[in-house]
Amino acid sequence: MTSWQAGKGETVVSVLAKAVSDHPDRIYLDFSGQTYTYAQVDQASSRLAHGLAALGVTKGQAVASILDNNVDAVIAWFAINKLGAISVPVNTAYKGEFLRHQIADSGAHVVLSEADYAERILAVAEGLPDVRALLHRGNATPASTVIKASPITEAMVSGEDSHFPKIGPGDLSMLIYTSGTTGPSKGCMISHGYACNLARQSLEVTGLRPTDIYWTALPLFHMNATATGVLATAMIGIRASIYPRFSLSGFWAEMERSGATVVSLLGSMHPLIAEAADSEASKRCFGQLRVVAAAPFPKALQEKWRRRFGAQVMGAGGYGFTEAAMVTYGSLESRLDPDSSGPIAEEFDVAILDDDENPLPAGQAGEVVCRPKRPFVMFEGYWNRPSDTLKIMRNLWLHTGDIGKFGENGEFYFLDRKKDYLRRRGENISSFEMEKTYQNHPDIMDVAVHAVFSELGEDDVKVTCVLKETTDLTEEALCSWSLDKVPYFAIPRYIEFRSDLPRNPTGKILKYQLRDEGCTPATWDREKADFQMTRR
Repeated sequence: MTSWQAGKGETVVSVLAKAVSDHPDRIYLDFSGQTYTYAQVDQASSRLAHGLAALGVTKGQAVASILDNNVDAVIAWFAINKLGAISVPVNTAYKGEFLRHQIADSGAHVVLSEADYAERILAVAEGLPDVRALLHRGNATPASTVIKASPITEAMVSGEDSHFPKIGPGDLSMLIYTSGTTGPSKGCMISHGYACNLARQSLEVTGLRPTDIYWTALPLFHMNATATGVLATAMIGIRASIYPRFSLSGFWAEMERSGATVVSLLGSMHPLIAEAADSEASKRCFGQLRVVAAAPFPKALQEKWRRRFGAQVMGAGGYGFTEAAMVTYGSLESRLDPDSSGPIAEEFDVAILDDDENPLPAGQAGEVVCRPKRPFVMFEGYWNRPSDTLKIMRNLWLHTGDIGKFGENGEFYFLDRKKDYLRRRGENISSFEMEKTYQNHPDIMDVAVHAVFSELGEDDVKVTCVLKETTDLTEEALCSWSLDKVPYFAIPRYIEFRSDLPRNPTGKILKYQLRDEGCTPATWDREKADFQMTRR
């Protein structure tokens, strides 16, 4: 008897279509008080889809975007998918090589952008041979002799929706790029079925109700905000309130304005809210928040949220990663152990293996591996990188590179990461791309970028480098140089200059040793140096 299950048959496009059919005039999106109904989002996305088609976008082609949290980012996703094309949302902090690589690797012919980011794209235009059109928000069109630029509004035209191609759950909805820890970042091929399955899982985790209002300030270039926010809310026809960027000082005023009952936060946000002083808005909102989804969420912090704010249900949804999410999860209200990531999801087989790939019993730690029990619930491989896909799929199991274990209660516990990558404020950071950037500094001879444990439970970034003999470069000067070269969340907190880096017999830098050493007496700390950093 096979354990293989039938698929659900949903697509991103069909979810929106059903929501429009059921309640066209109901408010769907709220951006700081500017609201849009389901019908308005549907109509606008169709008009943009027709405009993209006129630019030559067809089924299976990639369309990149570098957009802030605004209605156009949502409209673009639906428009691209209505054509059967593939959305490639790029981190809005990216510039230079980070930005060029993802747009070029996707093979996108069209890029959608904020007006402020258009110049970044044009700055690397010579390295984007496939891009032929740039659609930007705003009316001021930047001059370019390489890429034709025009406002997005000019690309929104009328047409017959019946001309859109048929889309199935196995068609690709998105390319979500990984951190690229041992090489350039790779595009995870995310099918419509995967995005819809993740959205359904999030509904079970949070227990979203028809009376809820969902709120997030997480960026729309992440699946957390798109699948578990935008798509999940459409599945049950409720309102999604999406904030431009998290603001500690404005959090409770925004809760009061939006009427949010369910919020999604990063692990670095909710401790800050819990420690902030009371405000009149926070007092008036006491008891308003039914669910606060964030991780990690220790018991002591949960109690503080209950006592100070009257929050009812708090915690993390489950365990997963871009290639497969979520492979373990459970309702926040029903998990046996709130510190766990829940039991195995019905859509997956999950095992814990030793170094010889033998299964380990409950209670023993090993590498986490998984495989699907239903079609189109995990990634379809790495975009144009079949050999990398095969590497991660040894013995027909997807090897996560993470360390975990199962408890006697059947629930999963994440323990550590084997992968050599960093995670800062909810963002994965490619050490490979970081090092490539710093290697371009004229005064640096060799460099390693690695993690240092943060008090907030994630990683702080440290740059350990060897300077050329003739330089008088200082740590502060290097940090200042970084501001224009790397995303704001990747700006290093720590910098250390050394005469050499630890290496193995073949010359490979021993990053684990650098991580273990952490902050040495010679380490410069940006936060203690009173360094003034302006987000760009």
